[in-house]
Amino acid sequence: MTIQSVTLNLPDALYNRLKRRAEQTHRTVETELLEVVASAVPVADELPTDLNEAISPLALLDDEALWRAARNHLPEEDNLWLACSLCNDHKGDRIVALDPLTGEIVRLFDPRYQAWREHFGWTETGDRIVGLTPTGRATVVALNLNRPSLVKAREAWVTVGWHLPKD
Repeated sequence: MTIQSVTLNLPDALYNRLKRRAEQTHRTVETELLEVVASAVPVADELPTDLNEAISPLALLDDEALWRAARNHLPEEDNLWLACSLCNDHKGDRIVALDPLTGEIVRLFDPRYQAWREHFGWTETGDRIVGLTPTGRATVVALNLNRPSLVKAREAWVTVGWHLPKD
């Protein structure tokens, strides 16, 4: 695979957000930017022809229509995952929520298909979860992952050495 070099002029605010995310995930700004670009560019060329033809009409739908279609066709068992009852009460049957930073509707974190460390981190004190991506931020708020009882428990766990997790 050949590598192409691109010069990009980013507004300061965007660059600073990208830099913070890179620092939180212990990656380079270039790696973060590559991930963002790769996730935004369709990979239809890499799909088998029949699958590409089957999903191509979806490109004509706006985000709201796509979410509506997904929610209407998602089998109930695909929306179930082991969680504490309080988190589950906050989540309910939702699969999307608002990213508090951008105001966009995004999918909630799915532990079956996504890596925790790509979407979340910890504060320096280890008592609060920080959303690193739109999915992470939306999930922290939607599931109320920093409610006082959890923050208190994490503080105690840090004190006795049970927390922070290694992975």
